[in-house]
Amino acid sequence: MPKALRILVTFWSRRISPRLETLIGAIGLGGLAICLLLVWALAKLSREILERESFAFDTSFLLWFHQLANPTLDNLMVPITQLGNPVFVIPVATLTLGILVGSRRKSAALMFAIACLGGVILNTGLKLVFTKPRPELWHRLIVETSYSYPSGHALGSMVLYGMIAYLLSQRYPKFSSIIYVAAAGLILTICFSRLYLGVHWPTDIMAGLGIGLLWLIVCITMLKLQSLRRKSQMRINSR
Repeated sequence: MPKALRILVTFWSRRISPRLETLIGAIGLGGLAICLLLVWALAKLSREILERESFAFDTSFLLWFHQLANPTLDNLMVPITQLGNPVFVIPVATLTLGILVGSRRKSAALMFAIACLGGVILNTGLKLVFTKPRPELWHRLIVETSYSYPSGHALGSMVLYGMIAYLLSQRYPKFSSIIYVAAAGLILTICFSRLYLGVHWPTDIMAGLGIGLLWLIVCITMLKLQSLRRKSQMRINSR
């Protein structure tokens, strides 16, 4: 075997392979496949946004969707969309962080804070990169002044409520299915409200959900890796 190839094989077996096995053990092959698929889909969608190729679909979908509008839904969607507003999200995140710190779940508290902060950074940074204008197709019931892509409500809701759902499911595994279904319903309802109110294009919602889910998977995987390291260290110390 050539020396260069032998060095490469040694480096892979000693440095890369153990870490890759640990990563796959934490995220699973299914999770890894989902991450790769999300990266591919988001890259394709973002390229279309930069080239302004998605506006025809966005416009036709919103105009069709607006046919559902009625006074009852108007009165319902405005408070629902506020569940993704900073005025509601910040207290929820602060309360959750306080509970985690108070219960001495330091790793979970740190990762929860990183997840929330990372979601804010991703949303703000990507909006400034793409500078996509918001829809102006009808008189809107609420006013939004920031850029449209990606949807901060979709991204932030996915990260915040998804992370809370994961932490609750770890605490109460018997109710994990109910917890995840409730979280998914809440997130999708908030996204529905953004489309109904005409403050986001469909592609904004898709991107927000995809980016939020990808970041959520990364944060949960990091939390799992920390747990695996602690268990491994405990086994070593017990010998």
